[in-house]
Amino acid sequence: MGWRDGTGTLRVGDGEAGGPGAFPVEVPVEIAASYRTRARGLLGRDGIDGAMLLTPCGSVHTFRMRFAIDVAYLDRRLRVIAVVPGMRPGRLGLPRPRARHVLEAEAGALERWGVRPGVRLVVDAPVTG
Repeated sequence: MGWRDGTGTLRVGDGEAGGPGAFPVEVPVEIAASYRTRARGLLGRDGIDGAMLLTPCGSVHTFRMRFAIDVAYLDRRLRVIAVVPGMRPGRLGLPRPRARHVLEAEAGALERWGVRPGVRLVVDAPVTG
């Protein structure tokens, strides 16, 4: 199973309870799965409504970006490995060996949504079989 470029919904929460409220936060997410869309990422934009998921991806940079971003490194099961808040333009993020996906959002958004190490995310989006 692999991801396709497109849009979807990002759900943030523990998800372990499986009941109502297990994923209390839902935000729009853009999926960047092809080389071209991953390379472009958020370049040339003044902001983003929601988040962008880069997949596969283990590290990012903010060269030529116009705004600061929060970066969450995710493992293959979409569990957060690490969060880098407020990465300013012109920076190079350290690669995370276990990271398989990277979630980017405007600075401050990940904290508001409760994205922190150990939290599980769910993305409802197009996949290839």
